[in-house]
Amino acid sequence: MNYCVLWSNGDSWREMRRFALTNLRDFGMGKKICEDKIIDETQHLIEVFRKFKGQAFDTNQPMNHAVSNIICSMVYGSRFEYDDPEFISLVERTNTGTQLLGSPSIQHFFQLYNGNKRKNRELIGRLRETLNSEMCRGFVDAFLVRKQQLEKSEGPNNHFHNDNLLMTVIQLFGAGTDTTSTTLRWGLLFMAKYPKIQDQVQDELSRVIGSRQVQLADRKNLPFTDAVVHETQRLANIAPMALPHKTSQDVTFQGHFIKKGTTVYPLLTSVLLDETEWERPQSFYPAHFLDNDGNFVKRDAFLPFSAGRRACLGEGLARMELFIFFSTLLQHFRFTPPPGVSEDELDLTPRYGLTLTPTPHKLCAVPCF
Repeated sequence: MNYCVLWSNGDSWREMRRFALTNLRDFGMGKKICEDKIIDETQHLIEVFRKFKGQAFDTNQPMNHAVSNIICSMVYGSRFEYDDPEFISLVERTNTGTQLLGSPSIQHFFQLYNGNKRKNRELIGRLRETLNSEMCRGFVDAFLVRKQQLEKSEGPNNHFHNDNLLMTVIQLFGAGTDTTSTTLRWGLLFMAKYPKIQDQVQDELSRVIGSRQVQLADRKNLPFTDAVVHETQRLANIAPMALPHKTSQDVTFQGHFIKKGTTVYPLLTSVLLDETEWERPQSFYPAHFLDNDGNFVKRDAFLPFSAGRRACLGEGLARMELFIFFSTLLQHFRFTPPPGVSEDELDLTPRYGLTLTPTPHKLCAVPCF
């Protein structure tokens, strides 16, 4: 099945990736309008966290809903309320499916996957019924308009068809929900686990930002906070195995001959936890991304989004979300273990699936003001 932007190859992949990148940028990815959407969504998330009044709760669902709404606004053209049952089911099926895809329970995965296909067909159908070619609301509208244009011109239309739209939307939704929300959950867990590091983040935010809203432009003035976000991505290592690639020519790698056309799975873990690249690869150590003067430094071995032509197409969006969500939450809340649980007892053992998620846990979000 040579559809969509993740699993396809050749002309279909090139056309869909180009179209997805262009239109997601048109609908805000990497732009100020997207930053504004993220900032607005953080306010909804803060209100959810405040309702727990400092009591222990599972951050999983609210974090997933907040992050998912960003990609929803670009794909479908609108966000969802957190208590919308259709939205809750869509997100839950996506996240459970991601876990099952890395397990033997493949039959259950297909049940969830087919459920999401049905729901996305409904959503796409609603958008098709109200389509206005002069005012596209999101990626789905742009795809449908392009499909109509090709049909009218009677030219070749090998890629803009309903199956490709459905598969691409499902993948954009899944990729735009699970990875970023999982990384943020790891970030909050690390803060509760390492309160001295949380102190440093909040001291920097208080000193540089105060009580005003964090902006993306503040990142250059928040080197420690930025380093903590990067170190979270490195150590959490949520996507240890990159998407499959094929060798474009015969190659010899570390003494092994790999024939042209061979499917290979790059292991990102081998870079993110490489003992020759990182001073303390198995520890949460933000200084990996700081020089002796406390300035942020890039590291060549930092490859959580993979590399090359098939690197994550949502990298810019994810980086923006991670920084704004994390910084804003740390401005407003102090994250601690549940009553009766010490920092040492917080479990950092991941739950294995297609991505590495935190073991189910609860945290307290104590309001700072």
